Amino acid sequence: MSGLMQLLRADPRLPADAKGFPFDVPAIRSLEPIDFDAPVALFVGENGSGKSTLLEALAIETGLPTVGRQAAARDPTLEQQRRLARHLKLSWGTRTHRGFFLRAEDFFGFAHRLREQRAEHESELARIDREYADASDYARTLAAGPHRGSLAAMESRYGENPDARSHGESFLELFRARLVPGGLYLLDEPEAALSPQSQLAFVAMIKDAIDEGSQFVIATHSPVLMAIPGVRILSFDSSPPGWVGFEEVEHVTLLRDFLQNPARYLRHIWPE
Repeated sequence: MSGLMQLLRADPRLPADAKGFPFDVPAIRSLEPIDFDAPVALFVGENGSGKSTLLEALAIETGLPTVGRQAAARDPTLEQQRRLARHLKLSWGTRTHRGFFLRAEDFFGFAHRLREQRAEHESELARIDREYADASDYARTLAAGPHRGSLAAMESRYGENPDARSHGESFLELFRARLVPGGLYLLDEPEAALSPQSQLAFVAMIKDAIDEGSQFVIATHSPVLMAIPGVRILSFDSSPPGWVGFEEVEHVTLLRDFLQNPARYLRHIWPE
């Protein structure tokens, strides 16, 4: 199955001022053309290896909307990633403007703003009930209309009161509400909001989206996501980054060994 974004090329002719972050990250400096020939590609590696940096540069170059934060092309925290994005050349199987870019930390901020907006509308409705106590039903309904409409729209898209749900439930609801067929989704560590059980539900949603022509590029530490059938895994622990199998991912090996014998690892850092 050919992807929407079939090929990412990084221009190796870096300008003279291409120094410092992100060009001094080994995996970024040695970056070679990457062929996205599967509906799900995962960027894996230790923190600081460059996987999130490349994903952010991709988000800038694709021009996808950013969930929960201002557009990646204008975000002041991504200035260095914009330097990298200028050296990425994208070739598309099918060009799409559908989809979005989402970072875990942006989700938590987005969920907080939704709660604030809901509280503001509810406060305004309470004020209208007090101030319009002696007014006609028509006047009270007219004043309350915009706030009730906003609350209804929020509940229709994101479900009822988000305070009654866990972060994982809210994340899945947000993700489900914004999925569209044929979209490209760039996600940075989405598992941060999800329990193992919720990660499995998330995988099911990814499968449904793929069946409708969508494509995913995900930076992750999650072995659950790495086990998705047909996924391609790009390891940033080598220079240049290279495709690896599930069993070759160091994080998978370490976690499996730890679960089989926790004491062997913990006795060095937590002696009895």
